[in-house]
Amino acid sequence: MSEQSALPPQQPVRRTHQVSALFTHGRLVTIPRKQARLEQLLVHLAETLFARDRSYTEQEVNEALLTVHEDCSALRRHLVVAGLLVRPRDGSSYRRGR
Repeated sequence: MSEQSALPPQQPVRRTHQVSALFTHGRLVTIPRKQARLEQLLVHLAETLFARDRSYTEQEVNEALLTVHEDCSALRRHLVVAGLLVRPRDGSSYRRGR
């Protein structure tokens, strides 16, 4: 068995490359419509913008999302629907989900 055949698949690198194609100069160009592409973006945003071990106010979530795109409410809504950010019914705080 050669060393090359023992290497793990390159899926994480491909995902990162695909997500980076959505950005220009650090800004998200558009929110993808295709579900698979949107999911990749949302996972990337959750992992890079939000720590697992803390709570965020809505303002903090918006400020973090505004660093990449002006439609922070759409991104926040997508993250909540995908379960990547969770909040109580009153919307008082947000935490990283799955």
